[in-house]
Amino acid sequence: MESLYDVQQLLKQFGIYVYVGKRIYDIELMQIELKNLYDGRLIDRDTYLNGWRILKREHHIEESREGE
Repeated sequence: MESLYDVQQLLKQFGIYVYVGKRIYDIELMQIELKNLYDGRLIDRDTYLNGWRILKREHHIEESREGE
């Protein structure tokens, strides 16, 4: 996984579709869902950490945009 789209596709494999309407909220909800998949042992640690890293980066980008 390398992008937010890739994380969305991972979540979609488990029937999880996230659309709140505001990108930063979507990212935060995806973080929660990713954690739930990991806690439920549906994804491995490497997949979780890689997805978490991507979501963290995208969240930071969105915070920067809102600050402008």
